[in-house]
Amino acid sequence: MVAKLTQGFWARTARIILRNRVLILVLIAAFTIFLGLQWEHMRFSSSQANLLPDDHPINQEYQSFLEQFGEEGNAVVFAVKDSALYSPQNFNRWNRLSKQLQAFPEVDFVLSTDNLLELKRDSEKQEFVLEPFIKDSLNTRSKIDSLTGYLFNNLPFYDKLIYNKESSTIRTIVNLDKDIVNTSVRKDFILKDLTNLINDFEEETGLNVHVSGMPYIRTLNSQNIIDEIGKFIFAALAVTSLIFFFFFRSVRATTISMCVVIIGVMWAFGILGLLQYEITVLTALIPPLIIVIGVPNCIFLINKYQQEVKKHGNQALSLQRVISKIGNATLMTNMTTASGFATFIITDSKLLKEFGVVASINIIGIFILSLLIIPIVYSFMSLPKTKHLKHLNKRWIDAFVNWMERIVRDHRIAVYIVSIALLVVSIIGIYQIEISGSPIEDMPKKAEFFQDIRFFESEFDGIMPVEIVVDTERPKGVLKPATLKRIDRLGGVIEEIPELSKSISIVNLVKYSKQAFYNGIPKYYQLPTTQENNFIMDVARKSSGNSDLLKNFVDSTGQTARITTFMKDVKTDRMEEIEDRLLENIEKIFPSERYNVYMTGSALLFLKGTKYLVKNLVLSLAFAIFLIALFMAYLFRSFRMIVISLIPNLLPLVITAGVMGFVGVPIKPSTILVFSIAFGISVDDTIHFLAKYRQELTANKWRIQKSVYAALRETGVSMFYTSIVLFFGFSVFVISNFGGTVALGALVSATLLFAMLANLILLPSLLLSLERSIANKEVLKKPQIDILPKEEVNVENP
Repeated sequence: MVAKLTQGFWARTARIILRNRVLILVLIAAFTIFLGLQWEHMRFSSSQANLLPDDHPINQEYQSFLEQFGEEGNAVVFAVKDSALYSPQNFNRWNRLSKQLQAFPEVDFVLSTDNLLELKRDSEKQEFVLEPFIKDSLNTRSKIDSLTGYLFNNLPFYDKLIYNKESSTIRTIVNLDKDIVNTSVRKDFILKDLTNLINDFEEETGLNVHVSGMPYIRTLNSQNIIDEIGKFIFAALAVTSLIFFFFFRSVRATTISMCVVIIGVMWAFGILGLLQYEITVLTALIPPLIIVIGVPNCIFLINKYQQEVKKHGNQALSLQRVISKIGNATLMTNMTTASGFATFIITDSKLLKEFGVVASINIIGIFILSLLIIPIVYSFMSLPKTKHLKHLNKRWIDAFVNWMERIVRDHRIAVYIVSIALLVVSIIGIYQIEISGSPIEDMPKKAEFFQDIRFFESEFDGIMPVEIVVDTERPKGVLKPATLKRIDRLGGVIEEIPELSKSISIVNLVKYSKQAFYNGIPKYYQLPTTQENNFIMDVARKSSGNSDLLKNFVDSTGQTARITTFMKDVKTDRMEEIEDRLLENIEKIFPSERYNVYMTGSALLFLKGTKYLVKNLVLSLAFAIFLIALFMAYLFRSFRMIVISLIPNLLPLVITAGVMGFVGVPIKPSTILVFSIAFGISVDDTIHFLAKYRQELTANKWRIQKSVYAALRETGVSMFYTSIVLFFGFSVFVISNFGGTVALGALVSATLLFAMLANLILLPSLLLSLERSIANKEVLKKPQIDILPKEEVNVENP
């Protein structure tokens, strides 16, 4: 009953579409224009992706830290490692660069040799004063050498902050206004003003300036994403159009298909603008994905049209059958693909949720576009010429079909042995997979800004901030001698870890105060003794400008202090070892009944976010499998058929995971998308094959063997062709500069290739081996909905 109603629905749909051709085209054009107007609302992500939900405890701690101390990732750093810098002309030009930067409203504060302040004791007033480090003009090399020598040897407070004594590298730190750090203003400032200043300096001096810092890295990384969107779209169009033309040998058919997917891309951008979602490294993949997924729809529809024309030459009847027969099949396959993406919506990650929403909406959108545009456009054109139908009768296809049939007929045991062996080996590989929680893992390795990251890791021990917040739970508790000693002990632990930079905290300032109290003698750069503490801190409290210095290290109440260090890019397991070591020492040094201490910072946030994401995506993949299983149950009303249909689609996922383990591709936000995407797409072939198989069972009076071979012969070529389109379509992502995008493209392509072979060889083998168990009509009841058998969309065999 439902099947008849469904069939009637598509027949009515075909009549409505063909009778209202002009109106539908006008509506599509109007909706496309509307979405085009939404492009102005598109915006590119200006902040680092936060993979944790807002209410997660670690995220709440991070937000609490930002409220107390402001944005932690707002520093852009410049450094020069070249003895030529210390010539009078170049050194003065370096100082002038600092003045130029300070003049910009986007800059909050600049710390450099130009405005460096030295803490000294005024004996008369009994207070500390801040005096300029540079007091005279620097017109000779000897003056500069004397000044830098004094800096390197007498001011340990600035060690690894402004200079590296061992390599004589000089650094300038530019703190951006925290209100613009996560806005487009930051992007404009860095890409235009700051870049121009650096270029001018390099041209005038011939020196190489290394630039880094989280705002700078995020800006250039975002710009790379923007640049790659156009590259991906062009590559996807080029690859899919070439493959399409190879199949059909028709410029007209190729042009129509490309127009359909281009409109789909326009819709994708429009929906991003309409929903006001940011374009991130994930949502930037959606436009080329729409092209890759949309082209198979066009292949099915155009091929069916040409098959019908070849049969009877009646254009109106051909177009009606295209809609009524292909429409249902294409809807079902697009629904399964969309469900693979839609499972990301159930995660608590805003980044993945937005990706899932936009991708699933646009997959349904490209289905609607192809179903409407292709029949309507062909209705205004003349019938295809004989030369355009030649592709339906290529003889080499028979060899491919015969090869598959021989494997299934004569080598089923070998198929099972190979499948089990691959499963075992893959499981071994899965245990070797690592999780990557590095925020710079996917960044383009050849980019200059990535090389600068490595430079700063070498010279200043890292650029990814890690913050430790110490809450003494009482006002002014930070400056108590006992607290200072505990912070100093933890700083010593941090300094022992080679992947962390020397810590910066209130202790550094207190040590500097003692050094200043003893007339700047470097050996006194240490914490005051109990006897010294009272009068040194008394002098510090009287000092003008002291509060400005303290605000960077202590909150306004004096209750909470921050300890800042920077981490190198390390593997996740090492990062976790460092975290465990710090937490262990924090527990020992700061008694929980007296102190509330926690770790935060963008580096730690990204690590925790990645691990959280992995757990969520395991659930989303399980949900995708559950949805597909329900769909199979709805179609076939048989538990055995559910199991048989899932095996050929789950095995490729396990194989891909094993490959990741063996070749060293880690689990990270980009690569964990592979499984849900590939599963949602690969199951389409299973649906088509089993639908055809079910039809053949009825026609052949429940003779399993004959039905399997008939289904294989009819569906095999189309499964091969659509898999080729998807394989090469996803392969375009390997041209990316981002490691994660390259891995995503390669892994999805490989998984779909494995899935094609599993559906062509393992699936029919399983059906034949289990024929006695499933040959009962009552087990395989007629499904509730008719799916178009694959021969209707067979590119080679009409």
